[in-house]
Amino acid sequence: MNLMTNQTWLYRIFASQFRWLSILATVILCAVMAVSVGYLLSEFGPLVAGAGLVGLFLGIWMLQDIEMAYWSVIGVVCLLPFGSFPFDLGFTPTLLDAALGALFFVWLLQIPNRLQETFVATPLGLPVIVFMLLAVGGFVFGLGHVPLALGFLQTYVRRFAEMMLSVALFFLVVNTVRDSGRLRRVSRALILGGFAAAVLGVGLYVIADQISADAVIQMLSALGRIGYPTGPGVLRYIRDNPELPMRATSTSVDPNVLGSLLNVTLAISVPQLLVRRPVIPRRWLIPMLSVMALCLGLTMSRGSMVGLAAALAMVATLRYRKLWVLLAGALVLMLLLPQTQELVSHFLEGFMIEDLATQMRMGEYKDALILIRRYPLLGVGFVGSPDIDTYIGVANLYLLIAQQMGLVGLTSFLIVLAALFIHFWRVRRLVSGREGADASTLEALWWGLHAGVLGALVGGVFDHYFFNLEFHHSVTLFWLVIGLATSASELIRRQFSDQQRSRLAA
Repeated sequence: MNLMTNQTWLYRIFASQFRWLSILATVILCAVMAVSVGYLLSEFGPLVAGAGLVGLFLGIWMLQDIEMAYWSVIGVVCLLPFGSFPFDLGFTPTLLDAALGALFFVWLLQIPNRLQETFVATPLGLPVIVFMLLAVGGFVFGLGHVPLALGFLQTYVRRFAEMMLSVALFFLVVNTVRDSGRLRRVSRALILGGFAAAVLGVGLYVIADQISADAVIQMLSALGRIGYPTGPGVLRYIRDNPELPMRATSTSVDPNVLGSLLNVTLAISVPQLLVRRPVIPRRWLIPMLSVMALCLGLTMSRGSMVGLAAALAMVATLRYRKLWVLLAGALVLMLLLPQTQELVSHFLEGFMIEDLATQMRMGEYKDALILIRRYPLLGVGFVGSPDIDTYIGVANLYLLIAQQMGLVGLTSFLIVLAALFIHFWRVRRLVSGREGADASTLEALWWGLHAGVLGALVGGVFDHYFFNLEFHHSVTLFWLVIGLATSASELIRRQFSDQQRSRLAA
């Protein structure tokens, strides 16, 4: 967003007609910077102080450009999802808290400055609000049967508020991503973020496997200053056994978390290969997708791979049939290459329920169904189970929601998804009737964003990250992509209507 053209609040403050505000704002800003840098220098040294100064400038940039705020959220989600500030305010704020807070703050500032005069609800608006209200009710209800110390209560309240903020991100996205240019730029940021995470994942994997595992442990442990785990446990292996193959983690701590990120970003990216003008030039896109696919394989995340395969199969069946060639080729390579035989064996053990991880998941499913049968309607909330022989936690998105919010909450979640894909199916009839230079690019983005949602939902059968208090960044990613997919549908619908009116007028 151009600062001078759109007359943002920062421009109004620093314009000549508000010169006294300009002087006051400059003095306050200099004072804040001086105090902040001095504190960081004295407490944490020059490295953290330098990072804090860069962060402050980025914060100022975010406040004048909402797309920079989007980039910051996406950058944290992809590269520092568990990062937190190295100080305590009664709680430890996370980097994602700050980035999301800035994004919402900039959106709210658009209202008094008349940069947004109408609120866009979309067909998903009411179902999402109902889902959020049921979640709040379930959380409050759950506090009544689990006595907690004040510190633990504050932690759970904060984490639940973070999760609700991420769900509310849907409304921010559909109200601020209302033109094809911004949709392309935000989607491009997601693709680049997934690629950057993959580069880190592959690079660290190669260094640990071929050069020095201790060097990688040292590098990842350096993130302990911002809340990351440290020590030998930062390296992950199949079944946590160092005798078995290592799994890529990048900076996502857990290989399945990294896999879920790559599942979504690859599903968004792959359809761009088949259009004339992709959001990233094809000469760069092909090697980027290759690195992302390699990293996904190195995570050994079976659920994410199945989710991605299902998403691309949907796109190949309904629109880009050439994708079947790509999927078939990938399957043949996986089955035949010597380097992938460990992955094939890992898949077979999972399907045959022979490995320990799959057997443990079967046990979790059984325990989850016991809890759901006891509290079928509203669940037990988000904090803990009232029964000593049951617990909250299962590697399945849908069973986890049913545990926390009951079948009523799960039904409301499924209604949100049903509304999304009903809208998708209706807009699908309009996609091929669109005209314009960017029609194919936008169409591929529309397919890719919906494929990203589908990949997450299929992956959610095997994992729980997209609605979990412990994985705020994954919840943010999920609702960001749902918002972008809905924005793409609304944009296509509006463009088609405009074209129809133009034809009638002619």
